[in-house]
Amino acid sequence: MIFRPFNLGIGTCAIIGAVLSLVCGTVNFGDTLEAFSIVWDASLAFLGIIIFSLVLDEIGFFEHAALRAALACGGDLKKLFFALMALCGVVSALFANDAAVLILAPIILAQTRALNLPPRSALALLLATGFMSDSASLPFVFSNLTNIISAGFFGISFWGYFSSMWAAFLLSFVASTLISYIILRKDLSAKLDISVLRSEFKVVANKQLFIFTWIFFALLLVGYGLGDVYALPFCVFALGGAVVFMGICARLGAIRARVIFTRTPWQILWFSLGLYIVVWGLKNAQYSELLSSFLLLAKESGELALVLASGLASSVLSSLMNNLPAMILMDISLESVGSNKAIYAAIIGCNVGVKFTHFGSLATLLWLYLLKSKNCEISIKTYLIFSFKITLPVLFITLFGVYLWA
Repeated sequence: MIFRPFNLGIGTCAIIGAVLSLVCGTVNFGDTLEAFSIVWDASLAFLGIIIFSLVLDEIGFFEHAALRAALACGGDLKKLFFALMALCGVVSALFANDAAVLILAPIILAQTRALNLPPRSALALLLATGFMSDSASLPFVFSNLTNIISAGFFGISFWGYFSSMWAAFLLSFVASTLISYIILRKDLSAKLDISVLRSEFKVVANKQLFIFTWIFFALLLVGYGLGDVYALPFCVFALGGAVVFMGICARLGAIRARVIFTRTPWQILWFSLGLYIVVWGLKNAQYSELLSSFLLLAKESGELALVLASGLASSVLSSLMNNLPAMILMDISLESVGSNKAIYAAIIGCNVGVKFTHFGSLATLLWLYLLKSKNCEISIKTYLIFSFKITLPVLFITLFGVYLWA
């Protein structure tokens, strides 16, 4: 999935791995059915979130927000840095980390070029906002596919999840912003001529549609809460709401549904299933039992030790094998541990600690590939130097947050 031979899609690679697992006997057909029963809701829900984000992108919602953030900085690059970090954090939290990467990264890159920023300044903005895309994907179930999978696996309600993770999110957001600034501050001293942005970037043409978007999103949040009450699948509101919103925008002539369907990453549907089946083979090989034993040993030293052990274990696994299979393995291993805080710590490790390597997160791989396709190649060395400086302190601060408030 990292190197994608013959330009195969990520979902296709995952399914090939699943088929090989079946052929080699590490999983059986019953395991496949059980994996499907766990991931179908998460996959459809995440697909709905991406479709919703793509519709917002088509109507100019994110470009409008980025333009407003840039104009508010008054020509000060430091203020632009904080404005874009705030925007990226909000988008990642409300519309998922992959949406922040796929949609905001090209907009931020285009802004740096329109402003004619020095290369080091442009790189600083891209590195910081790229990190924020994952580190801010904590507060809601829908903020990251790892959140959706874990909430579904353990039966965590929408508002139950939020009430346990809001403090960790705030700490992660503030720590990501401030530590990024400390690391990159020397590259944020250029003066800007923001007047050029008014001609380069559009605003939302239909202001009523812009207002309606926020109303619709608020109704979606209410729907998620109702889903908890009536035990409805998460995808009913995530995917169903996205389809309804797309239909309304198409009816108003703001978008073309065909364009949205073309841009939708359909491979996410079989990507999750394929990975789950492969990781189920690790469970059958008793790797999950070894991990459970390690976590239970940490639990004997107290809850803080368990939280740190769970967060660090998921960080290491995510950085080495990608965060989705790592999250699945952690969920299976934590089932016998009996600690909600350890579950949330594992999610934090998969969302924040994953940034230790460039291939740990699908969002990071997409981010690097997307920038490279637009003639902005960030070397692996550059990425790793920045990630090693920022990831560990943000990870520990966030883990302490979930220990204290979850």
